[in-house]
Amino acid sequence: MELTVDGIRIHAATGSRDAEPGEPVVVLVHGSGMDRTVWQMQTRYLAHKGRRVLALDLPGHGRSEGEAIADVPAMADWLVRFLDAAEVETACVAGHSMGSLVAIEMASRHGDRVRSLGLVGTAAAMPVHPDLIAAAEAGDDLAPNLITDWGFSQGAHMGGHPSPGLWVSRAGFRIIANGRSATLATALKACNAYDGAAEAAVRITCPTRMILGSEDRMTPVKAAQPLIAAMPEAEVIVLPKVGHMLPTEAPIAVAKALLPLV
Repeated sequence: MELTVDGIRIHAATGSRDAEPGEPVVVLVHGSGMDRTVWQMQTRYLAHKGRRVLALDLPGHGRSEGEAIADVPAMADWLVRFLDAAEVETACVAGHSMGSLVAIEMASRHGDRVRSLGLVGTAAAMPVHPDLIAAAEAGDDLAPNLITDWGFSQGAHMGGHPSPGLWVSRAGFRIIANGRSATLATALKACNAYDGAAEAAVRITCPTRMILGSEDRMTPVKAAQPLIAAMPEAEVIVLPKVGHMLPTEAPIAVAKALLPLV
């Protein structure tokens, strides 16, 4: 579906199903330089479980127009305006990687709009090496290759995905490589600059579930500990033998983990 937010066209996937009035809404927010397609399995799964799903492309990403938003708090405020455009009062908000930081900030700043929170591949801080930012700014394949190499577990690099024939690590590379290099660089800088997640998490009161990967090298489980301490009521699920790219690497497990939140 297409929506207009701040005068620009924004694309969101709905799971190829028309929602019924009154169905609970879940908004899925992707990570840096990615797009809605990382949520493809979860989008269809949740939609066909009676949920209204909005897996969006942030500005400048995927099929959405505009320029990438340069900082996490501004993305959180933008997400409220996205809900307004979709005529949604409250929603479960689930975010992966950078999207989890956006979800945390949104729930902290606009708690009346967030019914529940799913944090996938999250951490209290997401520092980005300057060389990776420089590679993204250069616009060649180095940055997507580095992210893919570090983002997937060893098993995912070898194969064994539940969808027969899917080369999941190369699919992840292609999602990032197909995007705009300036968008990836802006998003990586936004992650690197944001240091407010633990402080924001203290103010979150809605039901929250963290879904982490035991082999995540980009946001390792230990990096989520400040968030876990800030939200002692949050449920923590650690998926074994899974890296950072959880929505694509462990699509069924992530879909089933999100369902009770919605």
